[in-house]
Amino acid sequence: MSIGLIGRKVGMTQVFQDDGTMVAVSVVAIQPNTVTRVRTPERDGYTAVQLGTDVVGKLSRPEAGQLKDLPKVKTIREFRVDDVDSFEVGQTMNLGDVFAAGDEVDVTGVSKGKGTAGVIKRHNFRRGPKTHGSDHHRAPGSIGPGTTPGRVYRGMKMSGHMGDETVTVKKVRVVRTDPDRNLLLVKGSLPGARGGLILVKKA
Repeated sequence: MSIGLIGRKVGMTQVFQDDGTMVAVSVVAIQPNTVTRVRTPERDGYTAVQLGTDVVGKLSRPEAGQLKDLPKVKTIREFRVDDVDSFEVGQTMNLGDVFAAGDEVDVTGVSKGKGTAGVIKRHNFRRGPKTHGSDHHRAPGSIGPGTTPGRVYRGMKMSGHMGDETVTVKKVRVVRTDPDRNLLLVKGSLPGARGGLILVKKA
């Protein structure tokens, strides 16, 4: 497993490639990430690197105590890696150090919350008939037998809360990097709203 970076979703735009084709891209702003902790098998039982970003003016005393003399970063995430020898606490990870155009990356974010939704919108059910006396146009239909088992099976697709889930889009291509402006452009759409937290790591 390889190191990733923490960023924020900016939005979508389009860019033209060298052959003239237009590509829809998502823009991710990745400010420099600071290594806040290095996990080792001897001390923690596994290898990982903890990164922080979003520098703020003030932290709570427990948070400040964890960071000690490091920058006051508000957002901290951990990435599992195979080897931690090349990382040290206080090291700064920049966009250009990790990603380049043409790389394939896995992008993780929290999808937009849709509130309570019915089975047609949530699970792509087909609607019922609109004629012949039917009054079950968008109803889910039968959810299980009666006497046996006499209950609703766990995991039945029904109406309920939709969205606001951790979603990972795998193997999306990096179209362009802009280290001067700390921007990463990847092909296609990404989960989450503008300003949402995004984790990007190599596929």
